[in-house]
Amino acid sequence: MKVPLLDLQAQYAPIRDEVLAAIARVCDSQRFIMGPEIEALESQIAALLHVDHAIAVSSGTDAVLVALMALGIQAGDEVVTTPYSFFATAGSVVRLGARPVFVDIDPATFNIDPDAVAAAITPRTRAVMPVHLFGLSADLDPILDVALRRGIPTIEDAAQAIGATYRGRTAGTIGTVGCFSFFPSKNLGAFGDAGLVTTNDGDLARRVRLLRNHGMQPRYYHHVVGGNFRMDALQAAVLRVKTPHLTKWTDARRANADRYRMLFRDAGLDGRITLPVAPDGRRHIYNQFVIRTADRDALKRHLDDRGIGNEIYYPVPFHLQPCFAALGYRRGDLPHAERAADTSLAIPIYGELTAAQQESVVGAVAEFMKVSA
Repeated sequence: MKVPLLDLQAQYAPIRDEVLAAIARVCDSQRFIMGPEIEALESQIAALLHVDHAIAVSSGTDAVLVALMALGIQAGDEVVTTPYSFFATAGSVVRLGARPVFVDIDPATFNIDPDAVAAAITPRTRAVMPVHLFGLSADLDPILDVALRRGIPTIEDAAQAIGATYRGRTAGTIGTVGCFSFFPSKNLGAFGDAGLVTTNDGDLARRVRLLRNHGMQPRYYHHVVGGNFRMDALQAAVLRVKTPHLTKWTDARRANADRYRMLFRDAGLDGRITLPVAPDGRRHIYNQFVIRTADRDALKRHLDDRGIGNEIYYPVPFHLQPCFAALGYRRGDLPHAERAADTSLAIPIYGELTAAQQESVVGAVAEFMKVSA
């Protein structure tokens, strides 16, 4: 059985009429920039995440960028962050002329190592940016503790983690500011690029709102140099339809993760394939289900040949990317991130995935492991 990595058609079919009606509503209104769709979505997401302020923006990348701008990050500043994430995490820092300071990850969770964060803070550090990778919250309490003691804001890159929790608190609402992505492949995906900034700080929220619209208030009066970080009303309308389904979709992903664990165990693959961990006190929402094996590249070819969707997230950590060569990092500097990049592989986990499809995925992995033994 061929199994796609992600099947957006399966998610779309049951809500098609509702989505098309929402799109028609925007078309009939002819209000495509800002306006009531944006305001309604912001209220809806703020209630979902239990946060005071939710600000709709143009993408997850722009969410990180405008958060950094609102915190005053500028040339010469340092931002301590992970080397193992989607490019926007580090790219947004460099776009402002600041320097990303990469520290290694926890090899079990893929998330930034709190002890390494504490050791990396210098007088030039202006922010700490943990990433809640693959849908699992970073270990925030020790990070927040050291950041607060040093008077440094914490930016939560929660692009992959809407609905994840850390010790009963919602990821993206615990630090100074949170950044979310609604890229179509996310657990809550738009029909294109879209993102969100969250905060409980009213002054910071006002700065983000000002910056997302060219620093303009009122019209044609510009107080700061911002950007065009506005979410389209069409995307907001689609997300308003999808948001009430998020809990159900997330529960389905979590149930699929549990089934994978059972299937891998029953196939006798314990100890040969490393599965994702979900530490106590953290609710994993499985934006990806990432397994690890030393034979990753060969396993990928095997799955490709059998029509089993898979993806490498991410093959090159930031400190080894050519565009960051001037930062001076070398292979071996951050070994856990490098090892994760060499051994990790995502397999299908979307909510509509059937038990039979999962059995095909695990069967294909077991077939490879038997041949390669």
